[in-house]
Amino acid sequence: MDKLLDNILVVDFSQFLSGPSTSLRLADMGARVIKVEKPVTGDICRTLYVSDVMLEGGESTIFHAINRNKESFVADLKETASLESVKKLLNHADVIVHNFRPGVMERLGLDYEKVKVMNPGIVYGEISGYGQEGEWKDLPGQDLLAQAVSGITYLTGSGEEAPVPMGVAVADIIAGTHLTQGILAALFQRMRSGEGSLIQVSMLESLLDFQFEVLTCFLNDGNDLPVRSKVNGAHAYIAAPYGIYQTADGYLAIAMAPVTKLADLLQVNALCGYTNPQDWFNKRDEIKAILAKALSTKSTAHWLAILEPEDIWCADVYDYDRLIVSEAYKLLKMEQWVTSNGLKVKTTRCPVRVNGKSLTSPKGAPSLGENSREIEDEFDL
Repeated sequence: MDKLLDNILVVDFSQFLSGPSTSLRLADMGARVIKVEKPVTGDICRTLYVSDVMLEGGESTIFHAINRNKESFVADLKETASLESVKKLLNHADVIVHNFRPGVMERLGLDYEKVKVMNPGIVYGEISGYGQEGEWKDLPGQDLLAQAVSGITYLTGSGEEAPVPMGVAVADIIAGTHLTQGILAALFQRMRSGEGSLIQVSMLESLLDFQFEVLTCFLNDGNDLPVRSKVNGAHAYIAAPYGIYQTADGYLAIAMAPVTKLADLLQVNALCGYTNPQDWFNKRDEIKAILAKALSTKSTAHWLAILEPEDIWCADVYDYDRLIVSEAYKLLKMEQWVTSNGLKVKTTRCPVRVNGKSLTSPKGAPSLGENSREIEDEFDL
């Protein structure tokens, strides 16, 4: 039952993070993923270092994290014989994934219109940076750049601070998630109609959807820009006390809570005058400043012991060191070991459970061209 996509063949031309995150999730669900890579260098992500962590053989941890449970087939798409071999392979495919810039697959003769002539049932998934039209369509679809133009960097941080990007490749991963959703829906439709589909996602559209909550507020509020709180900013449209506060020994996150109740529980007399809920937004900076001063005097554990029994939504703020030794983290069993040519890599597992069972596999990322010969023989390429 854990092989939900058993007998589904995915041919993946994508590189970096967005497209590979789609094929990773399909592989987690039981699909067979053949990663098509160029000779010598392969996926550029093999040598994309987001830290100084390099695995044996010189490949990056991020490549191994996002390409586990796949096969590697080397093909030079600019060379006629290799291109013809790939076209033969596509005749057997259920799904294609790519994240090339607009026009690249058309020039190769591998665009949807041409592939569906060969394989009418193909589900063709593509990710671009900014869509297929307009002045931005040829710009590089890179995560930080997509965040920069999406407006999302003005939601993080406080007051007049500079725009702050999210510390994770959110545009890549959200776009990959959206493409996975579209592909799964198209596969379901194909079961009924026998016809394939073209599924298109752009990183910009994915980031806009990611912000649907705040964008809807903006679009229905006379286009007034969201204003970040000057003190302990966390959400531009949520009133005090929402934010993260420094304590005597760490940090405490407090979500939505009545300021009057906090004043009583924490014995902060300076908060007692804020009885009008409207003021909790209009005067949130001064409320947060008072709260921040009070919370800094005692430990996080001290405040949690007061707030949690009273059902105040709050939490300790963990870094990775503290998180991975916590009982809650251990119970999730989110870590797994995968093996790639004798190299063992610890990484995360798919977050989906099916009938109570986690979707895991010990198969690591392939070496460049590791499966080329077997694939050529299997599909008579």
